[in-house]
Amino acid sequence: MWLRRVSGTAVTALLLAQTGLLLFLVSRPRPPSPVGGEERVHVLVLSSWRSGSSFVGQLFSQHPSVFYLMEPAWHVWAALSQGSAVALHMAVRDLVRSVFLCDMDVFDAYLPWRRNLSDLFQWAESRALCSPPACSAFPRGAISSEAVCKPLCARRPFDLAQEACRSYSHVVLKEVRFFNLQVLYPLLSDPALNLRIVHLVRDPRAVLRSREQTAKALARDNGIVLGTNGKWVEADPDLRVVREVCRSHVRIAEAAMRKPPASLRGRYRLVRFEDLARAPLPEIRALYAFAGLSLTPQLEAWIHNITHGVGPGARREAFKTTSRDALNVSQAWRHTLPFAKIRRVQELCAGALQLLGYRPVFSEDEQRDLALDLMLPRGPSSFSWASSTAERSGP
Repeated sequence: MWLRRVSGTAVTALLLAQTGLLLFLVSRPRPPSPVGGEERVHVLVLSSWRSGSSFVGQLFSQHPSVFYLMEPAWHVWAALSQGSAVALHMAVRDLVRSVFLCDMDVFDAYLPWRRNLSDLFQWAESRALCSPPACSAFPRGAISSEAVCKPLCARRPFDLAQEACRSYSHVVLKEVRFFNLQVLYPLLSDPALNLRIVHLVRDPRAVLRSREQTAKALARDNGIVLGTNGKWVEADPDLRVVREVCRSHVRIAEAAMRKPPASLRGRYRLVRFEDLARAPLPEIRALYAFAGLSLTPQLEAWIHNITHGVGPGARREAFKTTSRDALNVSQAWRHTLPFAKIRRVQELCAGALQLLGYRPVFSEDEQRDLALDLMLPRGPSSFSWASSTAERSGP
C-alpha cells in the first residue's frame, strides 16, 4: 500500500499529540472486564525480527482465552517512517497501551480510512478476528487458518475488533519495535494494566541467516532502526541492524536483571527460541503458566504438529507459522552461513551471546559439528527470579 511521506515537523506534532493522548487515557476508567468478571491479563511478546516471534505469537493467538494482534505498531512506523526507532518509542508505547485496553480508536491517527478488519496489519494471524463476535469463519475454540479466514472475514467491520477484544480474558500483543525496557516502565505501573512481558531472543547467527532470506521485506524497518530519515535500507553488508538488535536485547535483559523496578518483579520472562525448539511442550506449558493460561489437549496436538514437520520451511513461508522441524530451523544457520560471517556476527554480538547463553564457534569444523552443543545453561546469575514461574509473585 502506498503511503505519503510525513515531514519531520508532522512527526514531532504527532508524537506530542500521542503524549497528550496518553495523559488523557490514563485518567479514563478501564474497559469492562471480560465475561466472568476476572481481571484481564495483558501480555507483551517483546522480540525482534526473525527471532521466532511469529511462532510464539501463534502459540498465544490459538489459545481460546486470548485476543491477539501481531505488531499493531507496524502502523506507527508505516505512517512515520522518517522517524527513528527511539524517537517513535512513545508513540509505539501509547498505541500498545490503548490496544491492551481494547480502545481501537487509537488507530484513527494511522488508519483514517479504516473500514474493515483487513485494514489491520496481519489481521488474519489473529484467531480472535476469525471467530465470533468478529467473524464466524471458525468456532471460538477452534484452531484457525489464515487461508480460510481471509476470504471470509476480510470485509467485516473494523469496530468488531474492539468488541472481540473486550470479550477475552487475555490480550496478547507481539511487538518488535521496542529497543529498551525503560520505555515500558509506565505500563508496568499503570493501574489499568495487568502486564506481563515475554522477552523472546534467538541466536544472532540464526537471526542473520533468516534476515538474509527476507531482506527486501525488512528494508523500511532497517532504515528506521538506523535513523536514515526515511531512506529504506535493504543491503546491510556491515551488519549494522544486527548489531543494533543485539544491543537492544542486552539493554532489555540487563535492565531486567540488574536493579529492576519493583513493578517488574514477577512480570518478566526471558525465553530463548532454541529452548522452545528443543522441548516445545514443557517450555510452552511454563510460558502459558506465566501468562495465567493452561495448555489444552487440542493445543498440545496442534503444537506437536507444527513443531514436528519436515525441514525448515520454504522461503515463501518466512513470515508464516507452518509445520516445520523446529530443531532443524534453529540449527539451519550452521549449514548455510559462511564462517567469515559467523565470526563477524560473533564480534558484533559478543555481549549478547555471553549474556543470553550462546556459545561462540572458533572454526568451520565447530560450526558444522552438530554434536557440539552451542546452548549454555542460564545460571543463577541470569534471570533466576525473572524467568522462574515458581518464584513469580504475581501481579
